[in-house]
Amino acid sequence: MIQLLLIDDHAVVRQGYRRLLELQGTMTVIGEAGTGEDGMRLWRERQPDLCIVDLALPDLGGLEVIARIRQRDHTARLLAFSMHRDALWALRALEAGALGYVTKSSPPEVLLQAVSTVAGRRTFISPDLAQEVRQLRGEGERGPSDLLTPRESEILRLLLDGRSVADIATTLSLSPKTVHNTHYQIKAKLGAANDFELVRLARRVGFGN
Repeated sequence: MIQLLLIDDHAVVRQGYRRLLELQGTMTVIGEAGTGEDGMRLWRERQPDLCIVDLALPDLGGLEVIARIRQRDHTARLLAFSMHRDALWALRALEAGALGYVTKSSPPEVLLQAVSTVAGRRTFISPDLAQEVRQLRGEGERGPSDLLTPRESEILRLLLDGRSVADIATTLSLSPKTVHNTHYQIKAKLGAANDFELVRLARRVGFGN
């Protein structure tokens, strides 16, 4: 019996895939958490065989949860479960320490296959993203900063300087909406769930002072 911990801030969503998983007869959910902090606590207390981690958590962010768990136990089996159908998010999850990545738009059988595969300590990527992830991995060693366009890099540097969206828009002769959209795209490319993670990741790869 595979013992699972679900970390997802949407209770209705958790209930749905908990029912799906437990109907298989080979999986049981031993804990649920709606925040990253609670998820970390339950992981320490209950030591599940596998954690399913939503990336869009309201506090730490799923990538941070995955990285912290892997730092404490390099054998931990972690499956990222995300609304983002984006190979860059999948790649960031794998780099953080997840063994698998499944999009929430995937058919139920894909999630079941992912759980079984990751429980066996093998890597699993949603079929709708697998080819794109392989292509990204095949491009050689690329740091997060290499993923940004010159305009995105420019906006990120201004954000790190504490400039407001309106100020950046005026400086670069852009609309505030364009700056907002670019800000979102930068976070997606770097795998940052929130601005705190964005600053941390950006500093790590050499942006800003």
